[in-house]
Amino acid sequence: MMNGSRPTVHPVEAPPLTDGPLNGPRMRMKNVQGMPGTHGGLTLRLLQFVFGLVSLCVMATTSHFRTFTAFCYLVIAVSLQISWSLSLAIVDAYALLVRRSLRKRAIVRLFAIGDGITSTLIFAAASASAGITVLVGNDLNRCSVNPCARFETATAMAFISWFAMTPSFLMNFWALASQ
Repeated sequence: MMNGSRPTVHPVEAPPLTDGPLNGPRMRMKNVQGMPGTHGGLTLRLLQFVFGLVSLCVMATTSHFRTFTAFCYLVIAVSLQISWSLSLAIVDAYALLVRRSLRKRAIVRLFAIGDGITSTLIFAAASASAGITVLVGNDLNRCSVNPCARFETATAMAFISWFAMTPSFLMNFWALASQ
């Protein structure tokens, strides 16, 4: 028989969940770049805004986008995403200027829900537009009549805007879950 050590379990007390005077202040998670109120968060919001604006401008300047429902949906979804990203970029810039933290539960919840809704809408609209672009360009061979390059550019910019929105959503969701 071997004389090895046996594993033992030592009970550990769980820290109290309340902020009583005896317990001291609770520890908060650090501000990770990309969260609201940080330089990374402001950069992500500005990227979302710029790529969404490019997508909207390219799609709105084509004369044929109204004939396809998916492209109309893309214009509406990108318009919502632009207004959301611009308003949160303004809030982030203000928070950075006055050195305020945007870590209150209600604010983080609002940001997480708003980012989740707008990122889902923009992804669905970009996917639908990509499907119609492939249908028009490859399957129907109608690029001589329709501006397929503009459709592809607007769709690509919408996807890039979604790629910039995904880290914002994940950071807000993470901040919400860690509170």
